[in-house]
Amino acid sequence: MSSIENQRIEKPISAWIILILAAACGVIAANLYYAQPLVGPISSALGLSSGAAGLIVTLTQIGYGIGLLFIVPLGDIFENRKLVVTSLLFTAIVLTIAAVVKTASLFLTASLFIGLGSVAAQVLVPYAAHLSPDATRGRNVGNVMSGLLLGIMLARPISSIVAEFMGWRAVFVLSGVTIFILALVLAKVLPARQPLTTLQYPRLLASMFHLLRTTPILRRRAIYHACVFGTFSLFWTTVPLLLTSSTFHFSQKEVALFALVGVSGAAAAPMAGRLADRGMIRPATGFALALVIVSVCLPLMTQNGSTFALVSLVVAAILLDMGVSANLVLGQRAIFSLGAEFRSRLNGLFMAIFFAGGAIGSATGGWAYAMGGWKATLLIGIALPTIAMIYYATEKKQSN
Repeated sequence: MSSIENQRIEKPISAWIILILAAACGVIAANLYYAQPLVGPISSALGLSSGAAGLIVTLTQIGYGIGLLFIVPLGDIFENRKLVVTSLLFTAIVLTIAAVVKTASLFLTASLFIGLGSVAAQVLVPYAAHLSPDATRGRNVGNVMSGLLLGIMLARPISSIVAEFMGWRAVFVLSGVTIFILALVLAKVLPARQPLTTLQYPRLLASMFHLLRTTPILRRRAIYHACVFGTFSLFWTTVPLLLTSSTFHFSQKEVALFALVGVSGAAAAPMAGRLADRGMIRPATGFALALVIVSVCLPLMTQNGSTFALVSLVVAAILLDMGVSANLVLGQRAIFSLGAEFRSRLNGLFMAIFFAGGAIGSATGGWAYAMGGWKATLLIGIALPTIAMIYYATEKKQSN
């Protein structure tokens, strides 16, 4: 890190700015998940077949993945505040379009661009790291990530409730208005941060493969989190199917309430950040991976629709979200320590790799549940973090 960069971050960032960044990341990330519980009513309104309905979520995820690789790295060469505000204004426009279109093709196109614009959250996370002194970087990143994770966890129940009382289009209208207001607030309150890197955009993109090839910590942390995020996505894709089945007979409202239990798992993010600041990334990672494995083992003990089985699902959801939240912050703290000049590129690569793991988990979970039921789904969910744990056992003690 250059001396100029060190001088810039010596002054601790205010708690108020961290709170704003955490809230902003949550509001932005929620856009990726609003549509998941609304696939049915959206498909009916726009004439989408059941086979094509999955594209509503898939195209949003594809757009997000594209943004991680091609927009987030811009944080290393463009002024960060302007990049975020521009992305948010674009997202607000696309959300408004999604709320009013009458054809499936236009809505699906809007879904793609909603995902693309929502990567602004992943520009803000390394931005928070840039503004933080090294001694509190993990804690600050953890606090910001807790906001992002809360947004992800609250998005589904919020969209379900809003849609029930106001219709699914209201979800996109309200989100568009919120994102627009957020853009204005961030433009006003965030300090400017001009990166020192002078690479041209083509060379910036070309450098990403070099970073991936020459940064073992990045590869290791990305693989760890791809495995646990795969289990996270698998669980939350299939548990609503279990809850609404003849095993538990849950209504959609009750499923939304169940989804709220995972919110408490976000509390693990700032705690993990504090452990990372104390040099405990390695042991904390082992604990986070173990927590994910235990969380998916719990529901295997009860396969009926009893009260005890439901309690075990609730505990599993909380432990799973805690393990995934902690591991995410530990991974980002490790890669953000590698250098300020390529932080956004590292974050883009890290997120893209583990996001791919999540997409695989979602797809595999749906297939496993259809072919082998809940038990087969859980076994795959256990296998993924177990692979990460085996790989973790090869990590040298002095590494991050």
